[in-house]
Amino acid sequence: MFQFHKSPLLRQYAVVIVANLSVLCTGVGLAWPSPVLVKLSAASQTILPRPVTAEEGSWIVSIGFLTGIAANIFIGAVLIDRLGRKLCLLLVILPKFAAGFVFIFAKELWMILLGRALVGASDAGVFVLLPMYASEIASKDIRGSLGTILQIMCSFGIVTMLSMGPFIPYSLLNMIYTGIIVVSTIPLLILPDGPYSLYSRGHKAESLKVLTFLRGSETLANEEMKEYELASETNTQITVKDIVTNRLFLKSLFLALVLGFGAQFVGFNAVTFYLQTVLESTQTSVRPEVASVTIGLIQLFASFCTTMVTDRFGRKPILTVTCVGMGLGMLGLGLFFKLKQEDTVAGFLNYLPLISLILVVYSYSAGIGSLIWVITAELFDDRSRGMGMSVSTITTTLFVFLTTKYFAIVSLALGPATTYWIFSGNCILLCLFIMFCVPETKGKSFAEIQNILRGKKEENTC
Repeated sequence: MFQFHKSPLLRQYAVVIVANLSVLCTGVGLAWPSPVLVKLSAASQTILPRPVTAEEGSWIVSIGFLTGIAANIFIGAVLIDRLGRKLCLLLVILPKFAAGFVFIFAKELWMILLGRALVGASDAGVFVLLPMYASEIASKDIRGSLGTILQIMCSFGIVTMLSMGPFIPYSLLNMIYTGIIVVSTIPLLILPDGPYSLYSRGHKAESLKVLTFLRGSETLANEEMKEYELASETNTQITVKDIVTNRLFLKSLFLALVLGFGAQFVGFNAVTFYLQTVLESTQTSVRPEVASVTIGLIQLFASFCTTMVTDRFGRKPILTVTCVGMGLGMLGLGLFFKLKQEDTVAGFLNYLPLISLILVVYSYSAGIGSLIWVITAELFDDRSRGMGMSVSTITTTLFVFLTTKYFAIVSLALGPATTYWIFSGNCILLCLFIMFCVPETKGKSFAEIQNILRGKKEENTC
């Protein structure tokens, strides 16, 4: 079992950080299209028989989200509660190994699409499993900060790709990418399984052992085991029928789905997946590659900020402030493209898109980008978390597909200015929903959160 220090809090941080190494290569993969699409679209750099078209590029960006939906259905229905969090996590990473080698030897477009499809299926499983795993590992007092480590690792992976992608050849880039996958996966072998996952599969002695190690006290571990036992006595296993009939589960699912919808339709992923392309279209004096790295570093910094403050100020204040920040950033992007269309961009206005992008990236990464995984895992009780996370991630993945696949088409049809202004309006709508409908989960046990959703405490929830 993984152990290195007497402090139980440091043990929890260490376990969650090691688990989230798998998200580092996920971040590398998420940023992969930004530099690679530029290479594949240029006749002098493409490794394909011809440069890819805009339509083909949109499929390269988005196809992984379709396979991610299929993977989540399988993971949620078959793997999560049968195999446990750790083994399931190791299995879902395997397609990413295959994808790395496909990218290295790719000579045709279908090979690129196959690799992206495999990566999407793998990442979908990672984003379902890791928030669940972190929520089981963490004490309630640090659950928020531990949950945001996912975004830190993802942001670090994005920075890594944006820093090297534009400056090295395609083949070398993908060799490094494959190496990162290998190096980030090996440490997962030493991790313990999630304690509730062990308990639910009948391994009560092992669950107590893991909890004692994580909490630093057998007394605290036994108290948490009593919560597991109470949950088992008062609930039957969640089935498809429960989704239709269980009002509390439906309420949690509704909140998770709206948050997932809002997190995607504020436009962040649509912008960042085409980041280098967007920056080149502004034709400012700032080099797109340099701006991409700068924005990636800001995303990483924002994720660190959220980790430090989320258990101090709570989820809702951070989310509402950052939603307003995103709205202002999208408003600025729309204004720039409107002025550009009228040929009135000069002087300081040349830097408006970069400033706006920085505001969008910081606000998203410090807010909904980091906290959605924490809150979604917190909304469901122990027994329904597997199905709830799977269903919400499936729908969120569908939303990501829609925004990334059709962002370029909508932007062309409506104009970039109108598109970004729509995103700005969506940010404000998401802010209002969070203010009036989402419960504050800071410092609360899962049982307390479920009581709030039942209406046993005064909270602004829909």
